[in-house]
Amino acid sequence: MKSKRLNLIGLLFFVGFSSVLFTSCKDEPLATIKITATGSDVGGDVNGNGGNATQSYTWNNSLETADWNMDITAAGGGSFQLIIKDADGATVLNNTLTKGVGDDSASGATSSGAAGDWQITVVLTDFNGDGSFSISPGN
Repeated sequence: MKSKRLNLIGLLFFVGFSSVLFTSCKDEPLATIKITATGSDVGGDVNGNGGNATQSYTWNNSLETADWNMDITAAGGGSFQLIIKDADGATVLNNTLTKGVGDDSASGATSSGAAGDWQITVVLTDFNGDGSFSISPGN
């Protein structure tokens, strides 16, 4: 009798553990941002399967403007936002690319700002696909 009870308890434990294991293996929405710096330039890659992510980077810009570009290849939707603030904290760029709304790439020059340490923030919202961005000191 004791053996049957232990077998039943073991079976219930195994079934419970298996259901937790298989439930935790589902693809949860995820988004990643990889920021890289090369010399005076900064850039990065973004990708996701419907997730959200935000990442910031401090970049030293000795000039008052920056040249920038960004693009997405979003398969199922979402948005990719690039925000740049100058050394005084003033926003010199706030641009968003959204799947199905407008262009899938953008570029230009930031507004004029204070030279020094600039804050670059990348925001992915419900992002499904991939993309990239680059920023360099302006002319």
